[in-house]
Amino acid sequence: MSATKAAFVLVHGGWHNHSAWDRVTPLLEADGFAALTLDLPGAGVNAIAPTSLGLRPFDPVAFATERSPIAGVTQEQRTQAVVALVKEAASRSGGKVILVGHSAGGMTISAVAEQVPNLLLAVVYLAGFLMPNGLPLLAMLQHESLSSALAPGLFVGDPIAIGATRIHAGSTDEAYRALLKASFYADVSEADFAHAASQLHCDESNAGALAPSDITPGRFGTVPRHYIRCTQDRAIPLTGQDHMIATVDRAMGGKTTTHTLESSHSPFLSQPAKLARVLIDIGVQSLAEQSAEALDT
Repeated sequence: MSATKAAFVLVHGGWHNHSAWDRVTPLLEADGFAALTLDLPGAGVNAIAPTSLGLRPFDPVAFATERSPIAGVTQEQRTQAVVALVKEAASRSGGKVILVGHSAGGMTISAVAEQVPNLLLAVVYLAGFLMPNGLPLLAMLQHESLSSALAPGLFVGDPIAIGATRIHAGSTDEAYRALLKASFYADVSEADFAHAASQLHCDESNAGALAPSDITPGRFGTVPRHYIRCTQDRAIPLTGQDHMIATVDRAMGGKTTTHTLESSHSPFLSQPAKLARVLIDIGVQSLAEQSAEALDT
């Protein structure tokens, strides 16, 4: 990789895994950037499904009440997994790292930026949860700006009782599958939707939704931040995205640089080239800003 380029660390959102980025990473790499992904603790290869998911005949009551095998996964575990990957990316790129988080992955990248701000050129939220200090993701789910969000209609069972927020991506119920597509993949083809749904795990540990954001102006606030707004998003509607941006800007000082895609919640599937172009532009801008700062010192 050229020494003039940076490394992207791409963090997936809830119920997803590293494969969400499969159409984007080759485009970043073709432009000379490194692109690193992972499965967060409790996600992807690290996910453990409840036994009831595989029982036949399927028992919806058992599925809605069985305690989650990944209920003990903590936000700190996820944060440290990404910190480790950021350090690896920094070693590959001469300390030039751009950290990207989609959806619930925004909580993790905020925590990472608070812990290792010196390793980051920028943080980028892709229709992500950008929460002000002291508030958990759950507070945003309950905020009026997300009142039109469709995703809560997918939740199965009582999250407190089962220790996780559970969905049933493999459901054969036509109404449920239509809601899943409308929530996450409204502008994705039926074939791509079927494949994407097959990759989802069913449980997200409650820790990610209940852990308060812990960000400060002196650490998180020193990292340039970008937000990629998705105008057709029905999981995190645009009103909620804009509310979070404004709230954090007031609390942290400085201004989040915004970018806009006319897409639903998952542009990495529906518009990978356009998303990659935005990320590349952020990378180029971040490198230019770093060079300008170096000249000033």
